[in-house]
Amino acid sequence: MFSAELDSGDSAMSRSIVRQSKFRHVFGQAVKADQGYDDIRVSKVTWDSSFCAVNPKFLAVIVESSGGGAFLVLPLSKVGRVDKNYPLVVGHSGPVLDIDWCPHNDNILASCSEDTTAMVWQIPDHTPCRPISEPIVVLEGHSKRVGIIKWHPTARNILLTAGSDNLIIIWNVGTGEPLITMDDHPDLIYNASWNYNGSLFCTTCKDRRLRVCDPRKNEVVAERMSPHEGIRPMRAIFTKEGNIFTTGFTRMSQRELGLWDPTNFEEPIALLELDTSNGVLLPFYDPDTNIVYLSGKGDSSIRYFEITEEPPYVHYISTFSSKEPQRGMGFMPKRGVDVSKCEISRLYKLHERKCEPIMMTVPRKSDLFQDDLYPDTAGPDPALEPEEWMDGRDADPILVSMRDGYVPPKSRELKVAKKNVLDTRPATRRSMSAVDGSSLPVSRISRLSLPQLLEKLVEEIQNLKATVLSQEKRICDLENKLSKYTNGTV
Repeated sequence: MFSAELDSGDSAMSRSIVRQSKFRHVFGQAVKADQGYDDIRVSKVTWDSSFCAVNPKFLAVIVESSGGGAFLVLPLSKVGRVDKNYPLVVGHSGPVLDIDWCPHNDNILASCSEDTTAMVWQIPDHTPCRPISEPIVVLEGHSKRVGIIKWHPTARNILLTAGSDNLIIIWNVGTGEPLITMDDHPDLIYNASWNYNGSLFCTTCKDRRLRVCDPRKNEVVAERMSPHEGIRPMRAIFTKEGNIFTTGFTRMSQRELGLWDPTNFEEPIALLELDTSNGVLLPFYDPDTNIVYLSGKGDSSIRYFEITEEPPYVHYISTFSSKEPQRGMGFMPKRGVDVSKCEISRLYKLHERKCEPIMMTVPRKSDLFQDDLYPDTAGPDPALEPEEWMDGRDADPILVSMRDGYVPPKSRELKVAKKNVLDTRPATRRSMSAVDGSSLPVSRISRLSLPQLLEKLVEEIQNLKATVLSQEKRICDLENKLSKYTNGTV
């Protein structure tokens, strides 16, 4: 009877059975073995963060380290086996718990640690000769370990940290100063997530509450008790439309996902039970396609779902499965995917000793640019300055086209709006170093117009950079010679 009805051309019935979506056939595929990153000693610290961060230039992985915390930063092109002596980023005195790339500068990365500090690093485009140990900013304000770090999506230099002291601090990293401190959480904060324009963020907490916070008003504007009834950790992220997607556990320890409207927390938009497993599901969300990828620590699979405005609102698409369990996961911003292969997302799966990129692709026969798969996406330029955001302004990300692919800009210095923490050697009262190495008297400086003074400063900065690079090369050459003498090869 059922098949007869279909054969008779009941198109309405057919449409109800097969959901129309261009992402219905998305499939995952791991890259070839020689395109992965091998011999990486992934951290074994007990903490539910992703341990991995990636952008169109670099891959960063938190690694095992004796005598403090460290993470590895590799150019994406440096595939294959990683040399055991490859320079690490080593500045924390305790294990690193979370890392996050700045969305507005692909050479800036923030880290946080058990040593109660957060640090901001400038990563050079060239491979460093020695470990990077000097951060450009150290953020000290927490009294216990700092486990969460998140850059603001649209405002320059705004960074959120959350610690085991139950505090959330929002910083201006350009001045190293805390702007906002929130103490609304009575227990350990599991995660924090900004909304699309950065006007609000949501948190999950050990007290089993999901909160929506307005940082500039310094208040919790909405909360929901036990969005998932289990006592195990939850995760929550904002969707582009302003809803909140959550993962957690039922009372019977089954893993569960939910979709909530923060303006009406009474009933969920959707609630789905998944399976019985211990691993916390980490959600990775793509606002351009409205697809969320779920990765559980210890799982060997990645499930992905499409969020829509039609029931049942959260649609299961498929599962990427492999043999090895994952220790962590990184998620590439849309700017870094390969549009020529119809790749819509790329995840970086951490194994015990390696990192494996996984490409999520929509099968298409045409080689032309697929407009429907690649709407304009968030670019690297901030929409707001820190002062504008603090004054109450909101702005969506500045979008860029993916039609010709994305070329990352060259390394840029961290821009600051107030006191520049990067100026470690300010000009003295008596003189200021000139470009040619001589000194400019104060009287002459005062006679320069502002554009002339800025031009002098830019020239001096470029000159100092050139000096630093030449000295680094000289040091590398000397170290290589010393190594050869030590090994008796010369």
